Amino acid sequence: MLPIFAMREYSASMSTMNISLPEALKSFVDQQVAGRGFGTSSEYVRELIRKDQDRQRLRGMLLEGGRSPAGSTADAAYFERLRSRARGA
Repeated sequence: MLPIFAMREYSASMSTMNISLPEALKSFVDQQVAGRGFGTSSEYVRELIRKDQDRQRLRGMLLEGGRSPAGSTADAAYFERLRSRARGA
C-alpha cells in the first residue's frame, strides 16, 4: 500500500467510477479488503491498478532492453572494472 503522504496526493484529484461484479468476485474483493488491511474496496482496486501499471512499465522496459543492441559481456573483468570504479567514487 502507498504511504500516507502519497495517498493524499491521489485523493486530491479523485474521480468516481462504478463497476459491476458477479457475486463471487465481490465476495473475493470483500475478503481481500478484510484480510489484507485495506480500508475499502476502492483502496484494494487502486492497489491492483497501481500494480498493473508497474507490471506494464516493467514489461515495456524489458521489451526495450530486448530490442537494444548488445552491450559488453558481463564477465569477471567487467565486474572488476565496476569494483574499481566504485572504489574510486
